[in-house]
Amino acid sequence: MKLLLGLAALLAVLAVVTLWRSNAREAATEAEYPPVGQFVSVTNPRGGDPIQVHYVDEGPRDAPTVVLIHGASGNVHDWTFDMVGRLSDRYRVLAFDRPGLGYTDMVGRNATAEEQAYVLVAASKALGVETPIVAGHSYGGSVALAWAVYHPDQIGALLVLAGASNPWEGGQGLYYTFLGNPITGPIMAALISAWVPDATVSDAIAGTFSPQSEPEGYEAHYGTGLILRRFSLLENARQRTRLLPQIQAMVPSYPDIAVPTELLHGDADIVVPLSIHSEPLSRAIPGANLVVMEGVGHMPHHADPQAVADAIDRLNAASGLR
Repeated sequence: MKLLLGLAALLAVLAVVTLWRSNAREAATEAEYPPVGQFVSVTNPRGGDPIQVHYVDEGPRDAPTVVLIHGASGNVHDWTFDMVGRLSDRYRVLAFDRPGLGYTDMVGRNATAEEQAYVLVAASKALGVETPIVAGHSYGGSVALAWAVYHPDQIGALLVLAGASNPWEGGQGLYYTFLGNPITGPIMAALISAWVPDATVSDAIAGTFSPQSEPEGYEAHYGTGLILRRFSLLENARQRTRLLPQIQAMVPSYPDIAVPTELLHGDADIVVPLSIHSEPLSRAIPGANLVVMEGVGHMPHHADPQAVADAIDRLNAASGLR
């Protein structure tokens, strides 16, 4: 009995220390990486309170608009590292934090790709943008496709960068399975937020860029602590583990996408494999141009940012937005 009481007391202390440390690390992260852009309020597709959407807005207002949508575990810093500055001399560039990540409010638990597209379309319209070039990376590619599928009159051209677009075999692995579970997830998120070492985070980033190396200064710019906040860890996992049926629902509509489309994908991408995703997507979307990037992994916009800028220029010319 004394052993059980002692164990219970130890667990209680561990829980208190973990929560304290999570709160402290999250507060420190938000102090170091505050919002870098502005906010726009849009209607929540599930009802309830409006959603505050965080965005970066650069470039001339009378130029064609490019919307940038980040991937899983991401935020606008992924785009502001290079791409926003690379494009903003000739485009108006809007980079959004997706719902539940960065500084954009949650739609609710497990925001679908369709719901996220609804939010970002509404945010773009609120900012005076009707038919932008929409570019999405990885999970953001799924949201960009949802934009094209469910809002075909609100898009001028489509760019999918290593995007998840077609059904795959298997799940997301034990890490995301447990983190996305309503019982184990909150416990796991608190432990990760409080105790994960910086070296583990650095290794995870390096794995995402492999076989390339991350650009110098990327990790410091990116603000990895933003994704280690508990609510973002949980929502990111929920979105990832529930994406497959959403993809399956969109696939039959790909042949109806009628805007100019570019697909950029590395042939060394083991996170979202080329053969499973962009190759069949290129055959499904009429006129889609697939650019296979030799030796490139899952981060094509960092491995060869100029190739991405060139694709956007081609889309601008093909769409006649200028």
